[in-house]
Amino acid sequence: MTSKIAQLQALLYVAGDSGIKKEQLRDLLQLVDPEIESLAKRLQEKLASDPDCGLQLLEINDEYKLTTSGEVSDLVEAYFNKDLTKNISQSALEILAIVAYRQPITRIEIDEIRGVNSSGALQTLVWRGLVKAQGVKDAPGHPKLYVTTDYFLQYFGYKSLADLPVIENFEDSSFDADGQVDLFAENGTADKALQKMEDL
Repeated sequence: MTSKIAQLQALLYVAGDSGIKKEQLRDLLQLVDPEIESLAKRLQEKLASDPDCGLQLLEINDEYKLTTSGEVSDLVEAYFNKDLTKNISQSALEILAIVAYRQPITRIEIDEIRGVNSSGALQTLVWRGLVKAQGVKDAPGHPKLYVTTDYFLQYFGYKSLADLPVIENFEDSSFDADGQVDLFAENGTADKALQKMEDL
């Protein structure tokens, strides 16, 4: 059986950028607050003492987050700056479509629709300015709600969200051999950058 530290680390990983509240950890790990605090401190020290680890554990307002450490901040910043010039991956496009049609929506709800963790690709969309966090959901843990940005509309050639193609209007011919449809090119006004994504 995995240790409590391993379980805590796994929970922090799947919580992603949203972090996880102490009260949630109480329920999930079946521990009281002092035990959670001790466990978090041990994991924090374990990460900090490992020269081969680029992660750190932060505690902010009774919320724990697993983030990249300050020692690798320049490298992480360079990665995201470089990533701005890259094409959007298929997984990121899926998330973007979900956010566009179901906003406001939490990352957990996106994960439930896709069946896989969406934290990394969602963060890439945030860094690229296509999606942003706006408010929190009135639910346990108060998870962030994500919506599309004005740049999203500009990038795909829409004047407003009302210009998004209505899913019910797609004909059989709109779907490819895998049953997929390009929601963002249906109206024919997506900008030229969209064409480059087809390679992915």
